[in-house]
Amino acid sequence: MHAVYQILDVQVVAPYTLVVAFHDGTRQEIDLEPVLHGEMYGPLRQPELFAAVTVDPEAGTVVWPNGADFDPETLHDWPEHREAFIAAAQRWASALSA
Repeated sequence: MHAVYQILDVQVVAPYTLVVAFHDGTRQEIDLEPVLHGEMYGPLRQPELFAAVTVDPEAGTVVWPNGADFDPETLHDWPEHREAFIAAAQRWASALSA
């Protein structure tokens, strides 16, 4: 069984960078720039869209108006998931350019 994390607050602190506050009192500063590729995440390279991030109170995660979101557990443990997400984003970028 894994822990269930809920996001309480999110702030944009730099281009493509969020500070995410979790219900367990922890915070993560996450630079998402390397993973903003593909159909879902690529549009978030638009600064206005990226800045429109909110917390979905029902899902307990961050969401954007275009439907993009991230699993709260992934964000909570971002250092463990970062490299896998970057590798996936590179595949998404390659698929779009093919």
